Amino acid sequence: MKIDIRKGSGGMTTIGFIRHGVTEWNSLGKAQGASDIPLNKIGRKQASDIGDRLSKEDNWDMIITSDLSRAVETAQIIGSKLGLPISHAEARVREINCGKIEGTTEEERVKLWGSNWSNLELGMEKFEDVSKRGRDFLEEIVSTYNDRRILVISHGALIGLTLQRLLPQKFQKTYIDNTSITILNNTEGKWDCILYNCIKHLE
Repeated sequence: MKIDIRKGSGGMTTIGFIRHGVTEWNSLGKAQGASDIPLNKIGRKQASDIGDRLSKEDNWDMIITSDLSRAVETAQIIGSKLGLPISHAEARVREINCGKIEGTTEEERVKLWGSNWSNLELGMEKFEDVSKRGRDFLEEIVSTYNDRRILVISHGALIGLTLQRLLPQKFQKTYIDNTSITILNNTEGKWDCILYNCIKHLE
């Protein structure tokens, strides 16, 4: 009997969270947040590499992406390798809005606001709000596309904060590399992370 590996068994929904490829602002150490910065040449190569990797591993049913261009382009490159179009772009999985610090480096932030700048009110979206929209999005996806395998192309803070909200004991701290893949399974409403921040395609 042939098993269709595109679908989970027993009502299991699988989410493959992928952070977008590198941008010039990433390379310069600038906070990006909701600023719409495109991939650079390295980022496009990274997206191609993760696409090649995924084409040789388990099949995926669909791709959903953040609506920011660096995620959309990453999703398009991956989709071209997998023969999958982007299902839709989703604002709820865009990056944290960094307010006044967007476009600045750590050195510039210290110069502008002092070493305790992170304690100031600079218009940054609250971590709790970011993790809530990430969780709400995933719960809706599980309800709508139960028993499917879905790639979600998103951003470092959004992915990390969502993991911390879903699995707080496992993820007290997180770090998400560009084009890393993190795989979550949801079975009967319970989340489990079976792969975290994997970048073997870049090694």
